[in-house]
Amino acid sequence: DSLEALLKGCPMTPKEAARIAVQLCGALEVLHGLGAVHRDIKPSNIILREDQAVLIDFDAARIHKEDQSSDTRVMGTTGYAAPEQYGFGQTDARTDIYAMGVLLNVMVTGKHPSQELAEGRLRQIIETCIQVHADRRYPSAEALAAALKKKRRRPSVNYMKRQDI
Repeated sequence: DSLEALLKGCPMTPKEAARIAVQLCGALEVLHGLGAVHRDIKPSNIILREDQAVLIDFDAARIHKEDQSSDTRVMGTTGYAAPEQYGFGQTDARTDIYAMGVLLNVMVTGKHPSQELAEGRLRQIIETCIQVHADRRYPSAEALAAALKKKRRRPSVNYMKRQDI
């Protein structure tokens, strides 16, 4: 099944969305390590096989070219495409981070971040991903995965023992 089909039923829990996003970050680390950018991360381009999320459809992918200041073709899906995909700069790994932020929000709320932002811990992660300026986003899929894996420390509560009362 595609993630798109699964999300038609109902949004996911933040924990499940984070688990899938971490898997996708692993795929992006490999892709970005090859110097490529996917440029079209969205629910219909993710297949779920049991506990595995698989990124598909590399038609919009391109090799990052450091000597260029912008891309020559506009590629990607409206709503998921980062601002630089519209000729405002060159796409790089941070372009896929933008789409991951939109995807995370859609997985949890069923809506684009411009309509409704996720609550709780994911909100800050999503807000970092979808920054208009690429240099304000997570610098890599590895950094995004680390943020998703980071557990919040809960304050320890010291309960008095019955004999202390």
